[in-house]
Amino acid sequence: MAEEEGKPVKEKRPQRVFTLLVEVGRKADDGLPEGATGGALLCYAAGVDEAEAVRETVAVLKEAGLAPLDVSGYGTLEERLAEGHDIDEEERALMDRALADNAVVVSQMTPFYDKA
Repeated sequence: MAEEEGKPVKEKRPQRVFTLLVEVGRKADDGLPEGATGGALLCYAAGVDEAEAVRETVAVLKEAGLAPLDVSGYGTLEERLAEGHDIDEEERALMDRALADNAVVVSQMTPFYDKA
């Protein structure tokens, strides 16, 4: 298709993988253990920026029947390394998978329980 005159050409921005921690609440049939009040999921999500990665992650988790409440971003692999994070090969492989599949990969789920 020919480029239309006068219209700027949109450059395709590369996908990157962001590390996200998502807190979830309870919802019927959410798959969380009985007695849990919610949980946290460590996710690796592909996106052109962190905002897109967050939107995609929330959408995927809602589709899976979870109730996302809050998302904390920890940056890309490069940003985390610059901050001194120790990232092992298993974690890097999950990040690579998220990028290759343009997907959200949940690497860990921790349920929350009331202490009472």
